[in-house]
Amino acid sequence: MPILLGVPAEFSSILAAGCVTNSLLKVVNIVEPLHILIADDHQLVRKGVRALLQSHAGWEICGEARTGRETVAMAIELRPDIVILDISMPDLNGVDAARRIRTASKNTEILILSVHYSDQLIREIIDAGARGYVLKSDSDRDLLIAVETIARHKPYFTSQAREVIQSESTNSSGPVRKIPQSFRDRITSREREVIQLLSEGKRNKEISSLLNISIKTVETHRSNIMRKLEIHSISDLVRYAVRNQIIEP
Repeated sequence: MPILLGVPAEFSSILAAGCVTNSLLKVVNIVEPLHILIADDHQLVRKGVRALLQSHAGWEICGEARTGRETVAMAIELRPDIVILDISMPDLNGVDAARRIRTASKNTEILILSVHYSDQLIREIIDAGARGYVLKSDSDRDLLIAVETIARHKPYFTSQAREVIQSESTNSSGPVRKIPQSFRDRITSREREVIQLLSEGKRNKEISSLLNISIKTVETHRSNIMRKLEIHSISDLVRYAVRNQIIEP
């Protein structure tokens, strides 16, 4: 079994196995109600996910969030068992929101539900503490199985996400190869917040207020970001943010 560099052993074994048995939904028996927080900036998506999950006995939707910061605040207040979280959230992206939730509420599991997938993004969410990843193009059953699995504190990745990780884990001859350094290793969490807010059109004064830092500190972050990424304009920064799923196009 190949070892996936940078991926915890529990994820490696699940991904290498390549599947979760179809009987899982029948086997799992959660006695206590499962409290779920849904976080997506699109109301239609939230309604659809709510309708699907509420059809399952013993699952309760404890809240809905529209932005990354609102998600973190509600997760800290409500302490849900699972947060179903989109990646491209306003104000605070899903990766950073997941990291904050896991820090503040270690028993809360994170399931990413997104239209985006790439080797970099998958590794970002694993590093942030998320235990599951489902694409919005996957079936309803995939989402139900994912919730059941994560409720047992086990990782779950659907086929496309597994294929991305497996394709990066080995070359055609089989030996493990090193995963390229991701942008997270160069950009700090705070800098990524500033990237998102700048890309969303926020001015330095607004960012200062939102992040509770001085305008001078915002300017320093902005300068460091431009230097690290070797870009020279806000339009270049927006393109970078879109490419790396920090904001939606």
